[in-house]
Amino acid sequence: MKRAVFSLAISAVLVAPSFAQDTQTQGGEILSAFYGLDDSRRIRVATLRTCSGNTGPDGMPVIFSLEVDDSTLDADDFKVTTQGGEVGVVNCVTLRPADELGEKRTALLIGQYGSADDQPASVEIVGDLMSLEGDVNFKGATANVIAFEDGPTLILAEELPANYWDLGGEGDCPRDGLKNIVRAVWVGGITKPGGDEIDAKEMAMYRVTVRSEDGTTQTVTPMAVGDLGDNDNNHDLCLDVTGMPLSVYFPAGALTDPNEDINPETEIAVIPAE
Repeated sequence: MKRAVFSLAISAVLVAPSFAQDTQTQGGEILSAFYGLDDSRRIRVATLRTCSGNTGPDGMPVIFSLEVDDSTLDADDFKVTTQGGEVGVVNCVTLRPADELGEKRTALLIGQYGSADDQPASVEIVGDLMSLEGDVNFKGATANVIAFEDGPTLILAEELPANYWDLGGEGDCPRDGLKNIVRAVWVGGITKPGGDEIDAKEMAMYRVTVRSEDGTTQTVTPMAVGDLGDNDNNHDLCLDVTGMPLSVYFPAGALTDPNEDINPETEIAVIPAE
């Protein structure tokens, strides 16, 4: 089967340094919204501390094109509409567990906003939700919701600059032999079937295509995978080869979302470091 590479163009329109609440900047997008858990005791228990007991049975990761300023993040910023036209209730929103350095683009919505019979169809940002740099307002951004029964896919891959490693962003990547790191972002949290963290078997399934300085390409497996054990949707692919990462591929059937839906074959283009 031929594998398609899906590229993402992420851009932001910068404005003059004025941050009044009525200033509407452009460029912020929702990359994906995933109806990950429906009527789940797991989401209630997992968010009791984060949401001060104000939770709900449904969980939905929403991923943005840029990191967000969590001081502007509020449940009222999100409008979730079901296939039947009902507007759901978002009780709480949090960046946890994807809240480490460079990860603050995945917001987890907790509330009651659909069911397996009337699933969420769309998400819209209706409040002033700002990017981490303060120059982009996501208000007005919309996205269709990935169905409950669908398995997790890659939604973003980005090359991490070397100065990011010096800030502690190398995660669990071994420094010996490390040449590059690519962050692979999934539409929702991923584990092995049954809930265990991935191990060497799943790590070896990742394929990263790299272009060398002479223009030739090679496909490699990571020497290690970092950012494990935190139940989020990010994996740091630790590479021991030089060159420009072009794409990340993962085969079908090895990972599941929290609902135990199996991942399909998935591939995504890599955004180069600036």
